[in-house]
Amino acid sequence: MKKRRTKTGRQDREYVVERVQTGLRIEKRLLKVLKGLAEYHDLTLGDLIEGIVLHAFEGKSPFGPESRKVIAELKRVYRLNLDAKASHRLRESNKPK
Repeated sequence: MKKRRTKTGRQDREYVVERVQTGLRIEKRLLKVLKGLAEYHDLTLGDLIEGIVLHAFEGKSPFGPESRKVIAELKRVYRLNLDAKASHRLRESNKPK
């Protein structure tokens, strides 16, 4: 475990991890919103998803007010009308690619 300095000068731990490539399938507009949010925060998509999941595992919200505004705008731009109620209720369209 290494330590690094944050923007505020505080020392923070770094964790060495092993990452793997995955063939994740995800709803098209949801992916566009996630990619836009990652770009906004200057993160890779993988780093963003890791952060979301680690927060969710602890029952914490990964997004503050500013990020939620950005998400709302990205959802509007990409016409993403899904919310948490849609979770586990999505099915593939029959449209050819």
